Amino acid sequence: MKIELAEPDEIKLQMTAMIDIVFQLLIFFIMTFKVVAMEGDFSVRMPLASSSADRLDEALPEQIMVRLQAGENGNLSNITVDGLETFIDTDVNAMYRALNEYVERKLAGEVNPESGGEVEVEFDIDFSLKYKYTVKGIEAVSGRILPDGSVKKLVQKIKFKDNTKRPL
Repeated sequence: MKIELAEPDEIKLQMTAMIDIVFQLLIFFIMTFKVVAMEGDFSVRMPLASSSADRLDEALPEQIMVRLQAGENGNLSNITVDGLETFIDTDVNAMYRALNEYVERKLAGEVNPESGGEVEVEFDIDFSLKYKYTVKGIEAVSGRILPDGSVKKLVQKIKFKDNTKRPL
């Protein structure tokens, strides 16, 4: 007796539905992607642990000191620039606009900001200040977006004051 083995049916994968879903996901991510002009465009130098930081500061011809002070609940209360001008307002965005205008005026009289940034900004930030206010401060001194959509860069060298030695 001869046994005939039937060949198994050919397995076919239906790829049409999977390809449709892949294209729908691709279109969704392309349509929802937003390009932010100044995101991640910061040259931030953190404080150094050694004493060589003094030599780096001597090479800079101009330095702007910005102090961000925290109020209650870690919110921004005021901004002091170069120990002279203090911006106090209930509107936080107005304080950042005033900081941006101050830096722009200072650069207009000193150097060309497009020539490589001969000016450095040092931030002195209260320990209890919320992080978002620090980021907005960096954005305010780095530049702004003009009405025509172009970016006006101001300061590219930013550093932070070493606040690790807090009073007890």
